[in-house]
Amino acid sequence: MEFDFRGGLDRLDLQLLAAVEANGRASFSRLGAVLGVSDQTIARRYRRLRAEAGLRVVAVRDAERLGQDQWMLRLRCVPDSAAVIAEALARRDDTQWIGLASGGTEIVCMSRPRHPGDHDDLLLGKLPRTPSVVEIRAQQLLHRFYGGPSGWLRKAGALDAEQTAALAPPHDPAATAGRARIEPEDEPLLAVLERDGRAGHPELQRATGRSESAVKRRLAALLASGAVYIDVEYRSERLGYPIAAVLWITTAPAALHSVGEALAAHEEIAFASATAGPSHIVVTAVVADTAGLYAYLRGPLGQLEGVQHVEATPFMRRVKQLTYQRPGR
Repeated sequence: MEFDFRGGLDRLDLQLLAAVEANGRASFSRLGAVLGVSDQTIARRYRRLRAEAGLRVVAVRDAERLGQDQWMLRLRCVPDSAAVIAEALARRDDTQWIGLASGGTEIVCMSRPRHPGDHDDLLLGKLPRTPSVVEIRAQQLLHRFYGGPSGWLRKAGALDAEQTAALAPPHDPAATAGRARIEPEDEPLLAVLERDGRAGHPELQRATGRSESAVKRRLAALLASGAVYIDVEYRSERLGYPIAAVLWITTAPAALHSVGEALAAHEEIAFASATAGPSHIVVTAVVADTAGLYAYLRGPLGQLEGVQHVEATPFMRRVKQLTYQRPGR
């Protein structure tokens, strides 16, 4: 990928974003040592990325590891209502990656219900009773090919193999055996980390009432099991990639997995999952401009054997990524 740094960011900013994506809780001193600069430089750049590029580091519950359902929603709305509905959805804790599309008449949204009743409340209760919503399409996500703990920036090659290895959190294969779990007593801990994934152990200790050593052990166990991972959001337009589109892909049944695996390796793809519904795979592509989207559709995607049909839904505006920032803030 070739990044456009005319937006005020530079190569070190890109490396820092990639490093935080690789290990969102690494200290500034560790980040500085890996990137070859002082921790003061890292702290200054980090603050600037938060202010100017919308950088946020937050904990995310991995629904796939937890065995929870995830859904991609497409809501067709009457004109002038989509933005209001999208903002209301963005305020919910169980939604992510909300965008306005189709001339402002369609909302694309990922829903991650934390409890079985949440899905029914949204899809069978609130949305059907919203007069401005004229059509609801819901596709369950079946298998993630890319995304979640695997961030888009790792495809940029900003970090070399040695730097990536130096930042990698400890890995315990035994911890990922079986289904991951979040216990009720973990909720105060996660409530803090879902606001600030870099919150320090003293803050986590105060929120949970546990000793600092107990907090460290439990957080390490949650991260090692994959129940929770630390993710980042930022404005990709500051790196020269302002265009995001959801692609709804139909494949030959026998080609479903091979196409999904191939898509996961494409540098344009930030997320890819098999789905149940009219399409077989849904992906999010991030590109520099509409010409780049066309080039991807006719090139790497169009040349994949087994792809039968593609519907592209470019976002006019992204309303929510991982966190919701109220308009005007």
